[in-house]
Amino acid sequence: MSEQKLVTFKINDRELQVPAGTLVIEAAKQIATEVPSFCYYPGLSLQAACRMCLVEVEKMPKMQTACTLVATDGMVVRTDTPQIKQARKGVLEFLLTNHPLDCPVCDKGGECELQDMVFRYGADSSRFVEEKIHRPEEKWSEIVYYDAPRCILCFRCVRVCDEGMDVKALGVGMRGANSVIIPNGGDHLECEECGMCIDICPVGALTSGTYRYKTRPWEMEYVPTVCAHCSNGCKTTLSVRNHEIIRANNRDMSGINGDFLCIKGRFGFDFTKHPDRIKQPMVRKGDKLFPVSWEEAAQTAGAKLKIIHARDGADSIGFIGSNRISNEENYLLQKLARETFGTANIDHHRSADYTGLITALGENAKDSLLTMDQLYKAKAVLLIGNDPTNQNPLVAWQIRTGVRHHAQKLYVINSKEIKLERQADQFVQVAEGQEAAVVRWLHNESPLGPELAEQLTQLKAALDAQSDVAIVFGSELSGAAIGDLLGFASKLHGKVRYMALGDYANSRGAADMGVLPDRGPGYAKTSKSGLTAPQMIEAAQNGKLKALYVVGANPLAHFGTLGYGRGKTELLIVHELFMTETAKQADILFPATSAYEKDGTVTNTSGEVQLLRKAAEVMGPRSDFDLLRILSHQLEKQGLGKAFHYKNVATIFEEIRKTVPGYDLELTGLLTGGAEPAQTIVRRNGSAPYDVPVGLIHSAQDTLFTSGTLGRFCTTIESVPEAQAKS
Repeated sequence: MSEQKLVTFKINDRELQVPAGTLVIEAAKQIATEVPSFCYYPGLSLQAACRMCLVEVEKMPKMQTACTLVATDGMVVRTDTPQIKQARKGVLEFLLTNHPLDCPVCDKGGECELQDMVFRYGADSSRFVEEKIHRPEEKWSEIVYYDAPRCILCFRCVRVCDEGMDVKALGVGMRGANSVIIPNGGDHLECEECGMCIDICPVGALTSGTYRYKTRPWEMEYVPTVCAHCSNGCKTTLSVRNHEIIRANNRDMSGINGDFLCIKGRFGFDFTKHPDRIKQPMVRKGDKLFPVSWEEAAQTAGAKLKIIHARDGADSIGFIGSNRISNEENYLLQKLARETFGTANIDHHRSADYTGLITALGENAKDSLLTMDQLYKAKAVLLIGNDPTNQNPLVAWQIRTGVRHHAQKLYVINSKEIKLERQADQFVQVAEGQEAAVVRWLHNESPLGPELAEQLTQLKAALDAQSDVAIVFGSELSGAAIGDLLGFASKLHGKVRYMALGDYANSRGAADMGVLPDRGPGYAKTSKSGLTAPQMIEAAQNGKLKALYVVGANPLAHFGTLGYGRGKTELLIVHELFMTETAKQADILFPATSAYEKDGTVTNTSGEVQLLRKAAEVMGPRSDFDLLRILSHQLEKQGLGKAFHYKNVATIFEEIRKTVPGYDLELTGLLTGGAEPAQTIVRRNGSAPYDVPVGLIHSAQDTLFTSGTLGRFCTTIESVPEAQAKS
């Protein structure tokens, strides 16, 4: 590939080189020179409406807008002359013509771009004496409020909703000084309720229903962490006051998601203070659960597990892990099952076949797994199954942005009509459950209907013409179907990378850490194979499994074979935040902290590892790391196994780095808030091809407004009309 052409020019007598096509407003950032603007926003179409970014260019008779001015060779730009300062002062005077002077009560006070510019360039008086135009504040939804007099008509909200989200819920009404932003529902919003319009607004025109009048920016601490909901691993910055999470956003555009967050990432944090949180350990006495001390709960758990293990053997106990707890906690759980109890009965709700993908790739996995950034930059994307807009919102955002920014080609194979069909160059609709058959045809042209075969022939030709292809698939493909997919992709001329789409925050991490009945950490094949999660539930139902230990999961609801009952199992121990269907049936119930209340690491669906950071304090519950460590000490007292002596989760991660292939990551990137791809490799040793039972890999089919069991306790998300309509 030829090198990109560079242009050389000057800004304020400083020479710099930038790629051809770079805007002056972006080039100025390279030399830490601020060119102020209101309407300009990286990644969105150019508006040039506010005129705040005016600069002088040598040999040009008039000032130019830096947000639309492309740098060229020999150009000489000045950004701080007296004429420019006077022009900016005049722009601000016009903007303040009708803008209310209500900074003391405005939620944007202290982080308002207009306020900052007025302090820097504005006048101390105005020449306008006319009465300001007044309009009442409008409530567009439970989470979006609009104050028209504060609006400076930068149109950022309109553009991000139209271009970025492809929702088109906002527009502009009226003319001149009476212009206002109007929602698509007339007096309310009908949209995805992502809140992007709130955070992109440079002033206090759009404000959050969850944050209004609660605090000030300088009164909060800011904790960067990873969203607790879907598997995409968006970075979210939690604003915390008095150990309580007040809001979430990612305004600094750091992290793999840039400035994007869906409704769950921006508003789905209030479950942490839900009144139904379990705060005390409970032990069943008769037909009811009663609060007990931590000592009694831990001693009871240790003693009962010891009795069952001694009486019925290791295989009488099963462990179900979580796709929401941290890597360190999942690693500790599988270690407890395998080393302390000697059982291979350990699994979790698998919503994507990561094992199948990484095993099929073998030693090619290091260069063939797709990151979120590579998804955005790919020349073409083949999406098979899943509905990323609802189930993996960042994946959908990356695809939409790739299509907008560099004409990425999108090809979709799905049994449903999904929103991304609007960006697709080709959409192939198949019967439900036929995705694997379609992939088999792509691989070896096995029998298929003539009409569908013709569409797939066109799709193959289109993909074969691309130099860089990203293949993204959901739970519709697993086991042998993934092998067929790789066989087809190996015939394409371009570079191919893959991403399997799971459901929850640490689905990939749970698999990587070996919470599987036949694979240890790093997908190492184990000598002994245990029961899968559905098999454990069935064995508990008929009494063959005497004890079931569940951490951060709700298998009685997800797998459903118990009809929300516990069956004949003798002992059910649960770690949980809320009284779920499984928790209600527990003999011993431990209150656990959420992802926003502990430290650790998680691995997103594309295999990128990020740090969890503790943001909020909650009285009562303890982290799953603490709970497993406490249990190990109780078991050691009972003469079963050795206690875990890890001081903190960091010491576990150090062990993971040394023992789990692909996790020997650079700490610098993690500690600075970045994401490091785990280059997991499974070496083939001539073993039989990997496959999974039908139905073992299944998605919960969450939407933007649901998040498994956890979603029931996200009050804000549950309150929006769109969530109620989908429930």
